[in-house]
Amino acid sequence: MGLGGLHVWHMLILLVVVLLVFGTKKLKNIGQDLGDAVNGFRSAMASGEKDEEPAKPKQIEESAPRRVAEPAPSAARSKVGAAPGAGDPRFDWPNS
Repeated sequence: MGLGGLHVWHMLILLVVVLLVFGTKKLKNIGQDLGDAVNGFRSAMASGEKDEEPAKPKQIEESAPRRVAEPAPSAARSKVGAAPGAGDPRFDWPNS
C-alpha cells in the first residue's frame, strides 16, 4: 500500500521527526537553496541551447608509431629443456 513498504503513517512520523530535528527555518532555507539551484541549472541549460555553433572537438595529432627494441637472444633460451622464456627480461618481471 505504500512505497517500498512505507505506509502513510510511516511517512507522517518521518516528517514529524525531520521537522523536530531541523526546524522550520532550516527547512525553509534548504528549500530556497534547492529552488535557486534548480533555476540556475535551467537557465544554464537554456543558454546552452541558444548557442548557434556547437563546440568543435580538438584535433589530435597522430605521431609516428614508436618502435620497441627486441631483446637480444639469450643463452638460456637455446638450451634444451630450459623453461620457455628463461632468461628473457619480459618473463622475469615478477622475479626482479
